[in-house]
Amino acid sequence: MKELENYQEYVDQAIEWAFGVIPNILLAIVIFFVGLWIIKLFNKMVRKFFAKKEYDETLESFMQSFISIALKIMLFVLVVTQLGVKTSSLVAIIGAAGLAIGLALQGSLANFAGGVLILIFKPFKVGDWISAQGVDGSVKEISIFNTKLSTFGNQIAIIPNGQLSNGNIINYNMENTRRDKIDVGIGYGSNIKEAKEILLQICADNPNINTEPAPEVYVGALADSSVNLTLRFWANNDVFWPAHFYVIEQTKLRFDDAGIEIPFPQRVMHKVLED
Repeated sequence: MKELENYQEYVDQAIEWAFGVIPNILLAIVIFFVGLWIIKLFNKMVRKFFAKKEYDETLESFMQSFISIALKIMLFVLVVTQLGVKTSSLVAIIGAAGLAIGLALQGSLANFAGGVLILIFKPFKVGDWISAQGVDGSVKEISIFNTKLSTFGNQIAIIPNGQLSNGNIINYNMENTRRDKIDVGIGYGSNIKEAKEILLQICADNPNINTEPAPEVYVGALADSSVNLTLRFWANNDVFWPAHFYVIEQTKLRFDDAGIEIPFPQRVMHKVLED
């Protein structure tokens, strides 16, 4: 009989505990899903805000990513607090967890710091064509941990911000114009003066090539089998590659018309006749 009374007491305590905890759990679940909906709505409002204002796309993508993560951390704290965890205990837990996570995720923290440095010093922005960490591509997105590049072949390269902020970066769009350098070899029997005039005329015939600074042609080297001419010219970024390929194609066509030889490797075979 006494054992039955003890059992009933345990059941009553369990029921009392359940009625005390279940409402908190249900409320925490409601807070979680409502919080996710509010965060989604707030992120949508942030995107509309940036769309109405002419802000830098780099700042826009970085801030959207940062705000989303910060709001989700706040939601996590609210949910855990609702479940009965005291704020002081939660702070202690977060502090200890933060230290452990900080040691385990040093690379991620470095990437975050790198993202902040990129945002402050702006070595590049969304839309720029850059060369970094062995990858060439157009900057598609800058988030708080990494940067996405769209390569020439339309692949997406993801580079950690920590490496970007500490490595060498070539930004091809920071200046409005670029200078091209094309080397072409001609035979030793060809007329150097005529070849130089043809190259300069090619540049003059293409409106994409700037007249100021004027194109220049130099004798770059006297190689083993050719006289190497170096052509340098300037073009705006948006028409740089069309100008580059135009010059290469026209050089071959016009040199052929003028009878100017462009040497190429040849192998001569000698047959020895025996008596």
